Formats: sequence, structure tokens, C-alpha cells
Amino acid sequence: MTRTFAYVRVSTAGQTTENQTHEIAAAGFQVEPRRIVTETISGSTSIAKRPAFAKLMDRLEEGDILIVTKLDRLGRDAIDVSSTVKTLAEIGVRVYCLALGGTDLTSPAGTMTMNVINAVAQFERDLLVERTHAGIKRARAQGKVFGRPQSLTEKQKQAARADLAKEMTVSAVARKYKVSRQTVTRIRDADA
Repeated sequence: MTRTFAYVRVSTAGQTTENQTHEIAAAGFQVEPRRIVTETISGSTSIAKRPAFAKLMDRLEEGDILIVTKLDRLGRDAIDVSSTVKTLAEIGVRVYCLALGGTDLTSPAGTMTMNVINAVAQFERDLLVERTHAGIKRARAQGKVFGRPQSLTEKQKQAARADLAKEMTVSAVARKYKVSRQTVTRIRDADA
């Protein structure tokens, strides 16, 4: 006998899963209240680290159906979603996503849809990385300095080196310039 489950998730305690459950019912899926799994957890948390979803995975059996309203309910990114759908398909669970017209993601058409979505997501990530690198390169060419500001000026570094040369301890130099011992050690080791 086929059982139908719904996984509904929100990110914060101030939100409600009510809209998702209404959307599932409006799509014609009959889900018993005891088979609606709700979870309040950030979407940035991978599916493997979601306690309610882990319990759901223990309950699912071959022939069951899992309904979600959107792909992002299933994972934090396209790779996480794809991996989750593949795992569910391997145990014989069909996964329907309402945002994709109620497509069964484990079917050939659903698999193709997932592959297209993954390809587009990867393309967007690659473009973002490319734009970021171009922006950093342009900023550096304009003289922008990245990273934390230096804790000591060049003049202070020279004075610290002189103090170290006079056998002053690293700790004493750090106290004198109000910096960490690690900063003084880096200055000392840069000369070596």
C-alpha cells in the first residue's frame, strides 16, 4: 500500500508551515496529519543534518511518496537536493515537487529536470566566481588592499626588529607595541 508523506520546512520559529500544507492539499495530495513532517531549520543546513528529515528517512519504505512544495525544502543547494532525490529513488520512494508542476523527480523526466537545474546552478556558480575574480583583480589594479589592516606601521616594525636585535624578548616587544606575540614572531621571521 502506497503511503504519502509531506516534508514541510521553515527557516525560523516565527514562520509557519501552514501555507505549504495547504498548497499540498490544494494540489490534490491526501496526506494524513501523522505523515506530515515539519521542521524549523535554516535552509543552509544540509539535509543530512536535519533531525526531522533523518527521522522521516527512517520511516520511508519502498513505494512511498514524498511531497515537497519547492526544491529548496529538500536541500541547501542543487547538489544536496540531487543527492537526496537519488538516495530516495534508491530505496524506491517517489519524490514530487509542486513548484515543478508536481513532477516526480525520480522519473526519467524528473531526473532530466534535476540535471538541467543542476547544470544551470553550476553555470551560475561559475559565473559568480568569474565575476568575483574579475572584481578583485580590478580592485587590486586600482590599489585596493585586501585583508586585515596591518597592526604596526613600517616604522614600528623596524623599531620592533631593532628591539629584538637588542635581545629583547618577543613577549616584551609585544607588550611594548600592544600586539600579539604572533605578530612579533612574524616580523622577526620575515627577516630570516
